[in-house]
Amino acid sequence: MQGLEQAIQLMNSGKSDQAIERLRTELSRANDEEKFTIAEMFLQWGMTDDAEEILHELNQRFPGEHEITLLLAEIYVDQEKDELAIDLLNKVPEDDDEYLSALVQLADLYQAQGLFEVAEQKLLAAKNISPAEPVLDFALGELAFSTGEYQKCIPYYEKAMRRNQQMGETEIPLRLAEAYAILGDFQQSLDYFQATDDYTPDVLFRYGFTAYQANRIDIAMRVWKKLIEEDPFYQSAYPLLAEAQESEGLIQEAYETAHKGLKKDEFNKDLFVQAGKLAFRIENKQEGYQLIRQAISLDPGDKEAAIFLVERLKEDGDFEAIKDLLEHLIEMKEEEPLYKWELARANNELEYFKEALNDYQEAYNAFKDDSDFLKEYGYFLVEEARVNDAHQVLSKYLEIDPTDEEVQEFMSRLETNDD
Repeated sequence: MQGLEQAIQLMNSGKSDQAIERLRTELSRANDEEKFTIAEMFLQWGMTDDAEEILHELNQRFPGEHEITLLLAEIYVDQEKDELAIDLLNKVPEDDDEYLSALVQLADLYQAQGLFEVAEQKLLAAKNISPAEPVLDFALGELAFSTGEYQKCIPYYEKAMRRNQQMGETEIPLRLAEAYAILGDFQQSLDYFQATDDYTPDVLFRYGFTAYQANRIDIAMRVWKKLIEEDPFYQSAYPLLAEAQESEGLIQEAYETAHKGLKKDEFNKDLFVQAGKLAFRIENKQEGYQLIRQAISLDPGDKEAAIFLVERLKEDGDFEAIKDLLEHLIEMKEEEPLYKWELARANNELEYFKEALNDYQEAYNAFKDDSDFLKEYGYFLVEEARVNDAHQVLSKYLEIDPTDEEVQEFMSRLETNDD
């Protein structure tokens, strides 16, 4: 074994070529036990082909030594030769010490192939052999989680967690937190998020979202603030934190959060809309207008942003700006009938009656069953002395709302005047 120790020392000294050469020299005079050790070392050093050659030879000579079988199967899995690995592992007999390990490996392989029922059978067989083994409970939990059986995975995870909170690189409380969240039990999910120490940015994001869903806005805000402090470029957190702050009446803070988010993601149209709406709420109109216009420039198809801007401009009586905005969007082929209706209103206010009439006519087909539109359009037609057209439109309106006495009386006066 002295030669093997020398090879290890060479590798640890960074002399990898010399270490590998030394190991190959030792292989030529090694006994079977030493050959197995050399194969393990080759595997550790990433020399998979060399390890496979040694283990294949040993497996041929010692078919009953299933420690060799398992190691060779691992190599086949790494080489994506799953069928060869399955064939090897299925040769391990039930009375062998390695049978349990073989079942677990087989379960992993069948799961990777999408044969989930077969994988579960292998794990349950392993659990019959070793019912208290937490690794098996964890594996059954992982299998159920991966197939979307979240209710089923929970008892397995909880049993495994009694022995250990972590399996490999997986924090079991996080799996439970996600399972409960998906099932809608946000309070239980929140408890498990609080039980972990693995607060990566993604975990903090989901933790905050679960707290928000559980109506623990205080926790959600605290967690998302921590996330942004640790990772200022985690852009998904800004709009949610701003939304949470707004829901708590912290409008100025919400606006500042959205504004910070825009500095990290200057093409986030939704964040521009959110920041713009918040700017209006803190009575910073100019900033609000600028932000909403920026959102529309990024996405002219954003109807919500466009209509919000129209409503704010109406409040300020700036019908010229409404006209300019909507005509620009229509020129850009944004086919939204509501734009025509709003443009008709703006042109009417600006006393561009001919243009308003044309806009109302174009909007009619889309809103011919909308009582508000028909009433407004009918009154407009009367003002334009188009009484016959107004009569038809208002008659259609009364079919929808026959209880409107005001319009009934107006129609009666029209008929009397017409006579």
